Amino acid sequence: MRSANQVANQTTFAINTYEKVSDLSTPVRHSSDELYEQANVQYWTFRSDSYSKQHIGELESGQKCAWSNELDSKISAAFPDAKRQDLRVLEIGCGPGFFSIILAEQGYNVTAIDYTPSMLQHARQNARKNAQKIQFMSMDAESLTFPSESFDVIVSRNLTWDLPHPADAYYEWARVLRPDGFLLNYDANWYRYLDDKDMRKKYEEDRQNIAHSGMNDRCQLGNPQAMENIAKLAPLTDKQRPEWDKQILKTLGFNVDVDLRVCDRVWSKEELVSQASTPLFGIYAKKI
Repeated sequence: MRSANQVANQTTFAINTYEKVSDLSTPVRHSSDELYEQANVQYWTFRSDSYSKQHIGELESGQKCAWSNELDSKISAAFPDAKRQDLRVLEIGCGPGFFSIILAEQGYNVTAIDYTPSMLQHARQNARKNAQKIQFMSMDAESLTFPSESFDVIVSRNLTWDLPHPADAYYEWARVLRPDGFLLNYDANWYRYLDDKDMRKKYEEDRQNIAHSGMNDRCQLGNPQAMENIAKLAPLTDKQRPEWDKQILKTLGFNVDVDLRVCDRVWSKEELVSQASTPLFGIYAKKI
């Protein structure tokens, strides 16, 4: 277990690493949690332009269709008698808006939240004609301001691993879901190689394979060192997932199914090669 001083020191280092590439002024001192939060916001602010371009590429590729089928099939199976426009869907950690745009185009009633203002700005721009169909809001994934039982469906992708208090987030997500509500969470054991020697070896093999393939290495986008410094502090980096998530959700009153290789249906060839050792999993949880 890391001490409070270690957390504070490592988070400060993460922020400093970020500042070298972003040229932001040095942040004031805060508690460890606030430092972690600030490091995250600063990193994703720096990353928002390139991350948005990445998501636009997905929207213009076959991945849009793959994810459209994935999301709509799961939601339709959970609510076979409901009309799309009658289902209130919340995307948590919407980033540049990939899921929200897809769901709005399908006719769902979509609300999308993110904690980083620049991500929300990109999301609104990327939504274009669908922007009026989506309610974009700035909000903390661990402290939602919605009334209890406000939504029928919650969706999220590549967020939980980066949260400082993921169990608190799941509690909040359960609170705002109606009884019989449905949670779809897509994530992976990102940065597990920082704490696992076997995973480190596989990660390095991925780097070699993607280099030989001639395709872009997804793991080298943005500022990898800054993201690793943040990931070292993330509580889920050394956890075995999705088993950890499954146990938490069961205690919160969910029936939980897991797909360990959603990536086989929705990832591009580039992703499958560069992230082979870290497959994307899907968590499908029905609130009892």
